[in-house]
Amino acid sequence: MRRVSFSAEAVAAEAERRLRAAGTPARAVAEKAYLKCSLEFAGVPVPATRKIVRELLPRRGGSSHDQVVAVAVALWARPVHECRMAATMSLADHAGLLRAGDAVLVERLIRESRTWALADGLAEHVMGPLVESLPELTAVLDRWASDEDFWIRRSALLALLGPLRRGSGDFDRFGRYADSMLDERGFFIRKAIGWVLRDTGRKRPELIAAWLEPRAERASGVTLREAVKPLPPQTAARLLAAGRVRSGKPGSRAAPGP
Repeated sequence: MRRVSFSAEAVAAEAERRLRAAGTPARAVAEKAYLKCSLEFAGVPVPATRKIVRELLPRRGGSSHDQVVAVAVALWARPVHECRMAATMSLADHAGLLRAGDAVLVERLIRESRTWALADGLAEHVMGPLVESLPELTAVLDRWASDEDFWIRRSALLALLGPLRRGSGDFDRFGRYADSMLDERGFFIRKAIGWVLRDTGRKRPELIAAWLEPRAERASGVTLREAVKPLPPQTAARLLAAGRVRSGKPGSRAAPGP
């Protein structure tokens, strides 16, 4: 039997063809306006994009490291949002195949993302598992945490989210990163800090309350409102009140979310 050669470009071209066929012009216009992104949009729902990715590069299909990376690079080179989303999904699906050197590629893709819709998946679902399996890569996150690019700083936070959400993980490292960014004014940094605190607090509310207590007057309203959602109502109210003291705004009493 003659062996069929693998072509990453052919896989990427077929993925783009299927994505364009699955999209709608109305959705493409709406998503481009929502994300304020310069890329072309095909207008494909996320579940449909994931289905196409897994048809072409199955998670248990015996793909090699080099094939997965080559397809991701080929997809990313196409200036279509869904192609780049497919690249992110394929890397996440095969994160167990990735190596320490692939952190260079992940960083490049995050820098080129310019939107949370791509950067967050690369941070949490690609770099996160990579760091978990190769702890020496925490040195890369340490560098990211002070990078000039706020998407890279945000990614340093989100790369730690997976194990923290499960009730384990390196909260001390996250706490150092978050403390260094707590005074930043950018929404995406403030939101990311609150997001990780919130999800960590679902399993370890006492830890989050103790971390926030001396920092509530520094934290933004965005950060606090997210962070206190899983905390006991009295604790949440106290921390929110401390935040209002910082801002000088009495505001209305915010009830913690579900």
